[in-house]
Amino acid sequence: MQLAAAVLAGGLAVTACSSLQLGAAAVTGQSRITSATLTSQVANLNAAYRTDKGKGISPQRTRGQEPQQVLTWLLTFQIFDKLADQHGISVSSAQVQHQLAGLKAQAAQQKLNVEDYVSAAGAVPPDLVPQIGRYFAILQAFENRLDGGKQPTAQAAQSRLQARVTHAQCLAAKDLNINVNPQYGAFDYGTYSVVPATSKLAASSSISAKPTPSASATAKPRLTPPC
Repeated sequence: MQLAAAVLAGGLAVTACSSLQLGAAAVTGQSRITSATLTSQVANLNAAYRTDKGKGISPQRTRGQEPQQVLTWLLTFQIFDKLADQHGISVSSAQVQHQLAGLKAQAAQQKLNVEDYVSAAGAVPPDLVPQIGRYFAILQAFENRLDGGKQPTAQAAQSRLQARVTHAQCLAAKDLNINVNPQYGAFDYGTYSVVPATSKLAASSSISAKPTPSASATAKPRLTPPC
């Protein structure tokens, strides 16, 4: 598993503030991500950045977009939980810990702890490290189901596998009927990320073994699901 900055999450077009539950940063199905939760996790990420800076570690993500980056992560977790539910996937604590052990090993190679590693590389608040482990475990279990547990080595096979994962991710996000509070941005289905509402930047933060980052100063956000 290779750590990479990536864009992950899903959602629908921005809706009017009146359609969102009071105090919500985003609404997903019958649940919501509160503005208080988002604010708290953004503060955690910024605190991690200060710690990283003290250790000479530079964040690899765009600064100034922390709310969008963190909200992308919070939605990503819900999307992959929905994907797991749709496909009857259940992951154990042992599977989650296995994924976290892999992250810790990668961090150790850089002489970092896992919290410094994921915050600097992927804009992940340290408090969300356990959820990262669960996300990876679901992703791995789903890929194993698609390819019979055999990791494809040929580029064409890898591309086909990624396309199937992306399609399933899209269907899960669509089923959640996500609405993002315009105060925090809009959902871009082209990059599966929350993007600033006043910007056409299609960039955010995530960590994944498979998806890759996408950022363009000229690309218009895709506000409808392609699936």
